[in-house]
Amino acid sequence: MINIDNNAQEFWQHGYLSIDNFFDAQLMDKYQQSILTHFGDDPDFAHNEEFLQKSNTDVIPWFPQLDGLQDFDIAEQDQRLINLTKAILGPGWKSLSSMIMFSKKGSNGQAWHQDCPPEDKSQFNLNRLVYTMDIDHNTGGQVLVMPGTHKGGAISVGDTNEDFTGQVVLTPKKGTLVLIHGHLWHRVLPINNLHRVSTNYRCCPANTPDNITDTCVYRNMRYAFSSNQVIEDRTV
Repeated sequence: MINIDNNAQEFWQHGYLSIDNFFDAQLMDKYQQSILTHFGDDPDFAHNEEFLQKSNTDVIPWFPQLDGLQDFDIAEQDQRLINLTKAILGPGWKSLSSMIMFSKKGSNGQAWHQDCPPEDKSQFNLNRLVYTMDIDHNTGGQVLVMPGTHKGGAISVGDTNEDFTGQVVLTPKKGTLVLIHGHLWHRVLPINNLHRVSTNYRCCPANTPDNITDTCVYRNMRYAFSSNQVIEDRTV
């Protein structure tokens, strides 16, 4: 049983929260099968070559709720998740479309980044990541976070995959819920297994624009997904 107040306090202290066995295993298996059926054995990358090279990120997205798959509403409508989200974001928060992130075997994962510009502390997204498979050192794809960095400014300029003193490695299991503040520095390690899957029920506080995640901040650039362009080269 979760303690919502304690969980919310822990989230705001560290910028992330991980809760194992949050979701039912049968529901996770159902989601996993739907995801693998959708992507098949060798899906194409969705981003252009410049983004793939500069970001060192090769995740392939899918938005199942936008495609009308109502099964993916079940996890989002879990009352415990709704209550925890409200405790963190406050009243009036809103859900954005869920995004499934698929990575092939041997892919790079994701480089260090912030999901949205951190200059305005009141404007951010909340990642609510649901795991339908175990993630560990055998599969690869563990999540790295830098606790407390959601309270600072833009991520530092430097090596996109640098190891930091104080970084925390998360190894979520099937049914784990991981919450990550959009300003928190985070990264995903390379994939060793056949694939890696996670489902992100994205949301944001009241008075936050729906396109809050359009500009992503990496250690070497700021990238706008709507125009598929590097809008700031941070290495110059």
